[in-house]
Amino acid sequence: MIIVVAALSFESQADRDHAVEITREVQLATREQEPGCHAYCFAADPAVPTRIQVYELWEDSDALAAHFEHPTYQQMVTLLHSAKIVESVNQAYLTERSESVYGPNGEKKKAFFAN
Repeated sequence: MIIVVAALSFESQADRDHAVEITREVQLATREQEPGCHAYCFAADPAVPTRIQVYELWEDSDALAAHFEHPTYQQMVTLLHSAKIVESVNQAYLTERSESVYGPNGEKKKAFFAN
């Protein structure tokens, strides 16, 4: 799996809120139409009024690379540029393992990936 994490900055909170609103349908289309997309969310950061936090989860490198060729990606780029984005900081992470954050009964774990 590949996790993409990004922070998008805007000139104002109004610009950020506008970006969240106008990208809603493209986010949903990406989730529904693109093979290998497990999560795709652009959300307003509650602590920084001019920032959107991005979380994406892709099956593999091929799925993420195909995303950049898909019409929904170009729609997102066009929409974000029209919303006065001023900066995009992003990173992709390859993960070979995953596990629940909490134990089977909701208890806090004391260690992760111990096995």
